[in-house]
Amino acid sequence: MKKSMSSGGGGTPPPEEDRILGAFAGLAIGDAAGWPAARHRSLRLAPWSRRLYRELDAFAEERQVTTLPVPFALNQPVEPLALGPSDDAEWLAWTAATIHEDRAEAFGRLAQRDDLRARISVWSALDNLAAGLGPPASGYDNPHFFDDAAAVRAVAFGAAGMDPVADAEVTNSGDGVLGAVAVATAVGALVRGAPMREAVDAAVAELPEDTAIGHAARAAVAVAREHGDPFSAVPALDAALLDHVYSYGVTAAETVPIALALADAAGPAFGAAVSAAACLASVADSAPALTGALAGAYAGYEALPRAWRETARTLAGCCLPELAGTDLLDVARTLASGGPQGSQPQSAT
Repeated sequence: MKKSMSSGGGGTPPPEEDRILGAFAGLAIGDAAGWPAARHRSLRLAPWSRRLYRELDAFAEERQVTTLPVPFALNQPVEPLALGPSDDAEWLAWTAATIHEDRAEAFGRLAQRDDLRARISVWSALDNLAAGLGPPASGYDNPHFFDDAAAVRAVAFGAAGMDPVADAEVTNSGDGVLGAVAVATAVGALVRGAPMREAVDAAVAELPEDTAIGHAARAAVAVAREHGDPFSAVPALDAALLDHVYSYGVTAAETVPIALALADAAGPAFGAAVSAAACLASVADSAPALTGALAGAYAGYEALPRAWRETARTLAGCCLPELAGTDLLDVARTLASGGPQGSQPQSAT
């Protein structure tokens, strides 16, 4: 069957559905706005084109060249290079489509595949599951238990009003699980009409003060509130939160607090929140996406910029190939309506 690309006509959706659509579209917009999205999407190009990129990068290093006119595609299809969402939006869609299934079983099916692209925490969890090690051990005995893979997926759980812990514990532990709880708490509160500050405070309250993510979240929110707007807060957030010694750009203890802080500072200014997150280059893989999910859930889908809404709704299939061409809004609407148990996105034809 061909995947729906309907415009979603029929008038403005009910407020809660509008905010769920806003959370999904907001995450996809933030995903697209971060510079890593282009690299993720380029994975759909031929391997030799990426090899050429690496060779040119080595040439620049050897010759001390600062800027190269890199041919990203040459005679390859150009669609993967267009502005659009990438990994975070695809994993959100997969989560929403499998949200009513046992989480270990849903991930277990992925462990049997060799065509995926995923975070190290996810791959490690899949290896654990394949070896018979289920959650929470699959997330705890995991070298990247602290990343934000589960926090991205938690947007779906927050939108559905569900607990994300069982899902998060498949791939993460410690701060990785706490980040998912914080995101689900904030998204859930916003979808159900809470003010942004109330939702952020509720999310921070879920993070123990003696954890890295709890300390970082309180510091980030305080910094952003002191500066008053997202863009003004960027330098202070960079100085206060980002680890410039061991820089790991999808650490939940950095990306989730930044998202909470920037969404809180922006209020209804969706574009200001996402743009500020994208300015923090070292965390631009997921901080803009998480920020966009929060800001979108608060603003609602109809309040988001129309051009961005259309640009970010179609998935590329760069991480989960079967999702190529899927309309993320259709996935969000299915979730908002309760969705068929164990539903899966349709395959492309």
